[in-house]
Amino acid sequence: MTTVYDVPPDELVKLAAEKLKTNKTISMPKWAMEVKKGANKELPPLSEDWWWVRCASVLRQIYIHGPVGVSRLRTYYGSRVRRGAKPERFRKASGKLIRGVLLQLEQAGYVINPETGRRGRVISSAGQKFLDNAAHELKEQKKKG
Repeated sequence: MTTVYDVPPDELVKLAAEKLKTNKTISMPKWAMEVKKGANKELPPLSEDWWWVRCASVLRQIYIHGPVGVSRLRTYYGSRVRRGAKPERFRKASGKLIRGVLLQLEQAGYVINPETGRRGRVISSAGQKFLDNAAHELKEQKKKG
């Protein structure tokens, strides 16, 4: 069976985002097009479907890196901020956006928050099946074309 590790990450995230768009529980909040993705960004996102791409990317990160919390995801999606003549600094991404994404993924049943053990979200069997099916579909597309 094909897994997430067998296909290129960027293509998997694009395909998973397209599939997540059809899910009724995952939808972009009204305020999402007006906010930046973090203190390190100058402008709001330009892409219309950036919410679903971020959802797919977060789902893939949780699949690969095990129990992951908001703080670690903020660090992963953060980047440097340009400050003119001053040296650049690292800034974390927006925590509210990541919490919103995780909440929607939990409501969809792709991610669970375990009560015991290490803190952070882990992928559910439905989420693992979703990503593995997307990876298998992507690998089949590459074989054909």
